[in-house]
Amino acid sequence: MPLLSMYNLSCYNPSSFVLVGIPGLEKLHIWIGIPFCVIYIVAAVGNCILLHLIAVEQSLHEPMFFFLSMLASTDLILSTTTVPKLLNILWFGSQEITFSGCLTQMFFLHFSFVVDSAILLAMAFDRYVAICFPLRYSSILTPQVTIKLMVSIVTRSFGVILPAVFLLKRLPFCSTRIIPHTYCEHIGVARLSSADISINIWYGFSVPLMTVTSDVIFIAVSYIFILHAVFQLPSQGARQKALSTCGSHVCVILMFYTPAFFSILAHRFGHGVPHNVLILFANFYVAIPPALNPIVYGVKSKQIQDKFILRFFLRKAQ
Repeated sequence: MPLLSMYNLSCYNPSSFVLVGIPGLEKLHIWIGIPFCVIYIVAAVGNCILLHLIAVEQSLHEPMFFFLSMLASTDLILSTTTVPKLLNILWFGSQEITFSGCLTQMFFLHFSFVVDSAILLAMAFDRYVAICFPLRYSSILTPQVTIKLMVSIVTRSFGVILPAVFLLKRLPFCSTRIIPHTYCEHIGVARLSSADISINIWYGFSVPLMTVTSDVIFIAVSYIFILHAVFQLPSQGARQKALSTCGSHVCVILMFYTPAFFSILAHRFGHGVPHNVLILFANFYVAIPPALNPIVYGVKSKQIQDKFILRFFLRKAQ
């Protein structure tokens, strides 16, 4: 009886899981790791520079750039949560991950996704106010309102994702602890359990999907109002200027949501797609947007571009 109890305890409190990496491409693991390492370095450096510029430049202390700094912070969390472990697996064969480490990685992975989605919605609201109510912008998006929006984004995301941790902790893992992936995600880990995971499946797909879907709907509505306001402007130059302020935001929206929905459709209907292709795509999805976002804003936003050149090039030349 004590042995049975110890066995059950180990099922509910497993010491570790094994992340297999990219099955079928083991011979290419070293080479696959190189682009991911470069992408991670670009993401880390780019987002840190962006955060530094927004922190030290007084002219960037506006709601849009506060939301952008929040996006950069979340992107750093997302890429740091997944890519270093991926490189450990690909280069050093370090496939083991502790149960608590797996739950932590899973939490921050999904938390970052929901936070990013909410930040993009907040940015859409910012553009909506800036273009539709330009004279009232500073009175609507006050520092207090901006802080409340940022706190509500984190609170909502935390409240949505935290229950997933406890839904996994209640499951026994007695048969296999081998995860056919490079990182821990909720449904992938839950499927290793021999218990009924219907609640996990329902929660894992419906709750985050509903929050993200509502974000997409509100972003779309915001841009309908934005476009309506833009095309009411009298001159072509004014219309182009108004649309240019939304350019970087639209690019980031497309980079974030397009691969996400493609991934969902591929897992749902792409039964003929090789598993290693799906895993590769999933890793590119968590690695590439954090690297591209600061580049997009650096190229598209003249304010950030000017401050970057002034701080890192002109001052050195002086």
